[in-house]
Amino acid sequence: MESLRWLQLTDDERTEFLGQGGTGVLSFATTSDDSPVSFPVSYGYDADQPAFYFRLSFPPDSRKEDLVDRPVSFVSHAQADEGWRSVVATGSLEEISDLPHESMAVQGMWAIRIPTVDVFEQPPEETTFRYFRLLPDSLTGRKEVSHGD
Repeated sequence: MESLRWLQLTDDERTEFLGQGGTGVLSFATTSDDSPVSFPVSYGYDADQPAFYFRLSFPPDSRKEDLVDRPVSFVSHAQADEGWRSVVATGSLEEISDLPHESMAVQGMWAIRIPTVDVFEQPPEETTFRYFRLLPDSLTGRKEVSHGD
């Protein structure tokens, strides 16, 4: 089995990898006896802040309502010709759904594009969506490197 080597992404590499948005997994902390609760999500990214923006669905049977105030981790990962890349952000979500349009958080959300992913069993117009921002407490990235690098 070949061993893998990785290096930290530079700030520029991290920004390039995240782009203006994509997909990843958002995980919510639970009690110490339970595993985190994780959901696939699409995100928008503003490198100037840096900040992640999420449009989260809240179907009637969703656990998210009970989790959104807990600490989160967000992971985006991709495989490319030159190897894998990943970014991990941790912190707390800030709901921005009801903030005034002139707020910096809402202005930041308008500057990015959150990819629309339709994975629901019911039409999106029948699902409640709320908007959140993650200003990371920590933001790290890694990349796979060949042994010759």
